Amino acid sequence: MKFAVISCSLNPNSRSRSLARHAEATLKAAGADVDFIDLQEHTLPMSGPKHVWALPEVEALNHRLKDVQGFLIAVPIYNYTVNAAAKNLIEICGGAFENKVVGFLCSAGGDASHMSVMSFANCLMFDFRTFIIPRFVYALKTAVDGPVVVDEKIRGRIETLSHELLRVTRALRSDTAE
Repeated sequence: MKFAVISCSLNPNSRSRSLARHAEATLKAAGADVDFIDLQEHTLPMSGPKHVWALPEVEALNHRLKDVQGFLIAVPIYNYTVNAAAKNLIEICGGAFENKVVGFLCSAGGDASHMSVMSFANCLMFDFRTFIIPRFVYALKTAVDGPVVVDEKIRGRIETLSHELLRVTRALRSDTAE
């Protein structure tokens, strides 16, 4: 079974990427096959024009995502919602998330946006029948110092979410395999 951690921030000093890297390390320590996907390393076009879905970079990313069963999506919160890169990823590669499991790692500047990921989660649930893990990480800027998650409570939440991704994905996949 394959898992992916997707870092959706395009900021080179991203705090959500630090959350993602901690989750990746936790999943690998648990023996999971994990692919770390950093959207900074992909030149993805904005969705809209029909030709976008046939572009080689979109096809390559879709191919990379198709065999993944469980995802952790790390997103920065901007203006009370996930960043545009995360939304664009779902618009051009949404089919790869169909009937899969997704959890969220969110980084934000303030605590007023803790429900911001819900419209994004609803899109995944309704459009792609994605199973959303009903727990997510919401970290303020003080939780991360450079590439290190320094807040022990947030580190624990990342580890709990990572283990929950493994547990839920395996449970749902074993159910569909029968």
